[in-house]
Amino acid sequence: MLPLYLTLKSLHVSLALVSGALFALRALWSVTESPWLKRPWVRVLPHLLDTLLLAVGLALMVLTAQWPHQTPWLAAKLTALLAYIGFGSLAIRRAASVRTRALAACLALAIFVYMLGAAHRHSVLSWLT
Repeated sequence: MLPLYLTLKSLHVSLALVSGALFALRALWSVTESPWLKRPWVRVLPHLLDTLLLAVGLALMVLTAQWPHQTPWLAAKLTALLAYIGFGSLAIRRAASVRTRALAACLALAIFVYMLGAAHRHSVLSWLT
């Protein structure tokens, strides 16, 4: 079990970092109204990465038998994920103004950093512990 856990955890962390970096780049392109944002690979790759990230996260949850209703940091991380998705959607395409997209991008990135801290520290307080 330990080798599988370590493999899945490494994959999950790697996917999270790549996904976050790609989001930051896409948010920058959205705020600067770059034509790069309309390229097919930019529209497809994030969905593939995030689907794999979620699948690996669910596999880790099952493998370690850590459930959100029993593990406060995991519940906080999943709740933050919903907020991240909402603000991320505003930042990339839904907000009408550049200013609103920039604000949504900053909030999404702050939430992303919170999720990293909650997962790393296994604490609802994230980096504050």
